[in-house]
Amino acid sequence: MRVAIVSESFLPTVNGVTNSVLKVLDYLSAEGHEAIIICPSAGAPAKYAGFAVHAVPALAYRQFPVGLPNPLVHKLISDFRPDVVHAAAPFLLGAQAISSANRLGIATVAIFQTDVAGYARRHHLGPATKLAWRIVRWIHDGAQLTLAPSSTAMADLRSIGLTKIERWGRGVDLTMYHPAKKLSPATAKLRKRLSPNGEVVVGYVGRVAPEKQVERLRALRGLNGVRVAIVGDGSSVPFVRRELAGIPVTWLGKLGGEELATAYAAFDVFAHTGTEETFGQTLQEAHSAGLPVVAPRAGGPIDLVDHGTNGFLFDPDNEDQLRAYIEALVIDPALRARMGEAGRRTVLGKSWGGVCAELVAHYETTIAAVPTSSAR
Repeated sequence: MRVAIVSESFLPTVNGVTNSVLKVLDYLSAEGHEAIIICPSAGAPAKYAGFAVHAVPALAYRQFPVGLPNPLVHKLISDFRPDVVHAAAPFLLGAQAISSANRLGIATVAIFQTDVAGYARRHHLGPATKLAWRIVRWIHDGAQLTLAPSSTAMADLRSIGLTKIERWGRGVDLTMYHPAKKLSPATAKLRKRLSPNGEVVVGYVGRVAPEKQVERLRALRGLNGVRVAIVGDGSSVPFVRRELAGIPVTWLGKLGGEELATAYAAFDVFAHTGTEETFGQTLQEAHSAGLPVVAPRAGGPIDLVDHGTNGFLFDPDNEDQLRAYIEALVIDPALRARMGEAGRRTVLGKSWGGVCAELVAHYETTIAAVPTSSAR
């Protein structure tokens, strides 16, 4: 199969969109498929997983490269003649790619991944929220199939009139994030730093940005026997530091690979704070590592957390409930162990290989649905 992946984000920018695209490319390479990548110009490598990377002009918006429509996009797709165009979190670049593919009679699959409308709503932009949803509908209506990562995202897309939608989640590295890592020397060393007196460690992993609402952890102020560990960086660090004043917090900065896996292994409880996650990949990583999870009852976490079984879902408007659920886990080691084991079982069938195989099946179904009159 020949796949053209058009992504609004790619290396060196690291985020949920980039990470899932990299996993898909790794899988396509391992399975012998052919692919190209089209992405905004921001220092991307010339190749990834043996596939050519084509960067097109972009402008910076809040330090994030935004790919601009360019005749090169149509030429690249036309010259490569893929069986399917995969538009990752499509915006301007993805919209052009979908349009070009339609004109060329090529199947299109769009991945809904970024809650653009949620961003507008959080900033009280009023009419901009409706405009954002109109743009989402316009872009995704052009694709033959939209893949949404959660039931909440699917409901949102249906509410704006989209009908060609299927669910497609994300995979997790079951080997990298494993409960056995709790026994490693690296974890023991980090654990001494995070919990010098045997405190329960409540960990957070992710960007420290306004939409992540990490400041909600202020609800833990005064909770005995607890230390907080934050993995990540971002524009909200100064604000969050002020909000968490008086709480013992260790700031670990950005981590990846084995260092990130070690951090998860050193936690006792995983806390997720943001309400705008279309999926919630860090929750799957925490479950894979054998951790109980506390997250808001909103967006992607609703599908990932079985309340009372592998974690707790708190009312997003009630920080006292966040505190109460974390406190319940802090004082009950048996509950932590039971929920952590349940979390691990939850993700055992969600390897990246299996999830990417589902994606290829979606490709095949979409390709087969291309009208014969459009066949190349």
